[in-house]
Amino acid sequence: MLVEAIMSQRRTIRLTDEQRNELTEVVASHPKPYLRERAAAVLKVGTGSVAYRVALNGLLKPRDPDTIYSWLDRYKEEGLKGLEIKAGRGRKPAFSPYASKQGKGKGGTIESGKEESGGDRI
Repeated sequence: MLVEAIMSQRRTIRLTDEQRNELTEVVASHPKPYLRERAAAVLKVGTGSVAYRVALNGLLKPRDPDTIYSWLDRYKEEGLKGLEIKAGRGRKPAFSPYASKQGKGKGGTIESGKEESGGDRI
């Protein structure tokens, strides 16, 4: 019984005309594809589509419904800013050419051809 009650709850979001226009503009012309996708998902749910169906069939590629739910929650809390990827997220680079030019890399400089440990490069 509890499972049926949880499953019957529908995730919705009410959008003002201003929000709807903002999301439509983002979907149409934002330079970042991930933001266009997230805005499209929020817009579809805001216009009456079921979030679960949007996750599985309403976007270019299927998403986990929980992903869509988190986008909806973040949009409700922070607006369009909540759909952006936060700084520091994702995999960190294993090697940064900029860092080695500044002398901050693990190995020596490219010009010296030697590691900091003193061994020759192969």
